[in-house]
Amino acid sequence: MNLFAGIEGGGTKFICALGNGHGEIYERISVPTTTPKETIAQIIKFLRSHKHEGELKAIGIGSFGPIDNDPESKNYGQITATPKPGWLHYNIVETFKHAFQVPVGFETDVATAALGEYEWGSAQGLKNFLYMTVGTGIGAAAMINGQLVRGMCSAEMGHLLIPHDKIVDPFQGICPYHGDCLEGMASGEAIKMRWQVRSALDLPASHTAWDLEANYLAAGLMNIILILSPQRIILGGGVMKQMHLFEKIRERVVQKLNGYVPTPEILDDIDHYIVAPGLADRSGVAGAIALARRTYEQEKK
Repeated sequence: MNLFAGIEGGGTKFICALGNGHGEIYERISVPTTTPKETIAQIIKFLRSHKHEGELKAIGIGSFGPIDNDPESKNYGQITATPKPGWLHYNIVETFKHAFQVPVGFETDVATAALGEYEWGSAQGLKNFLYMTVGTGIGAAAMINGQLVRGMCSAEMGHLLIPHDKIVDPFQGICPYHGDCLEGMASGEAIKMRWQVRSALDLPASHTAWDLEANYLAAGLMNIILILSPQRIILGGGVMKQMHLFEKIRERVVQKLNGYVPTPEILDDIDHYIVAPGLADRSGVAGAIALARRTYEQEKK
């Protein structure tokens, strides 16, 4: 039996799982994100000791970023401009290739989550869609014609510039690069800083924070709809566990587009256009396994 390993590398924790590449997961582990030496050592130990009853064929990695995922780049496989101590320019791909001598696929964490949703979640049967995660930060990945979109580097749609009325919301934003970009104003960290709470989930559904949040996210999504015209938008991440937020975002997307995109998906069926992940919290690690399977199949050609 062919085994595939999926690694979801986040800023807080790494999740690693072994599966068959068809949606079934056999074993999984979660370890804190500390230093590369500590965290990666635990993942390697797990993979070496939990091989189920099959042969490991490939590894897929979805990592926090920014990353260099261009196979033609001399820095391919690196986590690049991260402020996390010890991870700057760390080549995670080379580490796992050296440890296991198998093909290794490499994408952003949000791109692998999108791949998981494409294979087994809310994007099944679609060729074009957007996956956005709204958590500690904001990231997004697009799939066009069944392929993850790649460019000169990983896409950073979480840093779109959005309208900011400083009278209504005097908060300056938290992004160290852009201040009041989408992530700077609407990420989980921005909510915590603006409202001085331990977690965005501590705020009740009636709090004014959620109207503000929906307005910012809708502005970002409007831009993406006009650029990519996705068949569906999937919103995941910790902030989106406030399920009442979906209705607010849908309403504001329709308002902001103002009839300019007169498709049935927008005008008549917005509830099925902007949706939650079908795989819930498993999107990332399931997508990393799917990436491993795809990488293996490409290497065989």
